Amino acid sequence: MTRRRPGLMALVLPLLLAGCASVSPDPGFGEVQAAARAHLGRDLAWTQDAAERAALRAQVSALLSRPLSVDDAVQVALLNNRGLQAAFQELGIAHAELLRASRPANPHVSLLNASRLHDGVREFKIEQAFLVNLVSAFTLPQAVAIEERRLAQARQAAILSVLQLAADTRKAWYQAVAAEEILGYRKQVSEAAAVGAELAARMARAGNWNALDQAREHRFSAEAALGEARAQLERRQARERLIRLLGLWGDDIGFALPQRLPALPAEPADRPELEQLAMGRRIDLMMARLEIEAQARQLGLTRSSRFINVLELGPARVLEGERNAGYKRGVEVSFELPLFDQGGARLARAQAIHQQALERAAQAAIEARSQVREAYDALRTRWDIARHHRDELLPISRRIADENLLRYNGMFIGVFELLADARAQVASVMEAIEANRDFWLAQSDLDMALLGPAGKGNP
Repeated sequence: MTRRRPGLMALVLPLLLAGCASVSPDPGFGEVQAAARAHLGRDLAWTQDAAERAALRAQVSALLSRPLSVDDAVQVALLNNRGLQAAFQELGIAHAELLRASRPANPHVSLLNASRLHDGVREFKIEQAFLVNLVSAFTLPQAVAIEERRLAQARQAAILSVLQLAADTRKAWYQAVAAEEILGYRKQVSEAAAVGAELAARMARAGNWNALDQAREHRFSAEAALGEARAQLERRQARERLIRLLGLWGDDIGFALPQRLPALPAEPADRPELEQLAMGRRIDLMMARLEIEAQARQLGLTRSSRFINVLELGPARVLEGERNAGYKRGVEVSFELPLFDQGGARLARAQAIHQQALERAAQAAIEARSQVREAYDALRTRWDIARHHRDELLPISRRIADENLLRYNGMFIGVFELLADARAQVASVMEAIEANRDFWLAQSDLDMALLGPAGKGNP
């Protein structure tokens, strides 16, 4: 009894199957959710169907049913912003690329069937081959490692999108609330100026007021009306910026906001370690490190496949002659002959891309340190300005108003002087509101600078 040797397929197929890498079916959204809870204390959801969107819709409606706090605004944006949902789809795309990279290249089947009639006998030539790309199988672990880092980059990019949306929403909320508050005081100024203009007109008609002073009061009234119109526009624009970030439309845009900004904190803490803290927490720096690792692996893959990029091997059989003649069995090998392209250009390109990633990472670290220093300096300065308004200018304005009221009651000054002082006091209050708003915007910028680069601004 003769023992048959195992065919080539019995040797090639185990190698091919061994190349199939095991890949998790989870793209890693849980890591994005964990980062949102750690940095923001908020929940995230990646909606996949109408039922999940309906559940989120109910949660958003509950948050909008009461005056929207800054934390609630961030939560609504994280649940309802469709641009963020689109960013999450990048996870699915990167995961699909990883799944594709974890599979070996499909085998090739080569078939040839030719015949001719010679001396009344039909002669055949039949060739059949089953080819497997061995280069693809051998380099598959490297390709999978590259795509795993791409997926990790996609996760970090999703985290960065979450943090940026939260920062933009906070800033838009502060701007919208400040605009509402400033508009209220602008209306007070406009009303006081209108009263002064009407009183001046009556006194002028009675002959107790000259034309110059009446014109001045009329100008004050017209300027106050113009200031109120501008404040109305700024209020609408600030609110629309917030609405876009929250992803709202229809009846939902009628949500209520608090009447005032949060109070100024006691004092910002000294943070001498901010640069070191940012170096360990910045998402963009993590992404830069992952890019360096991916390009380093890509460079290694390019070096290993520089000369032989395609090598296919597999069993083949050939029949020549009459149809009932036996097949000749053998092996077919197919590969590229590197005569003209020896992979030098591909290697140079991979080296340049790897060096580019190193340079970009170094620049990102420099910019991160500078951005943190700049943001902290702005925070300290904005706090000093807001405190100066709160502790110095506002008390002085109130004291002047009280003194002028006493003088008015004693008939030492007239009603127009009293109205002018009231306008000045309201202007001082509005400047204090703007200073408080600017502090909270600076706080948001610093919080973001510790985690990633500043965005392009509110859309």
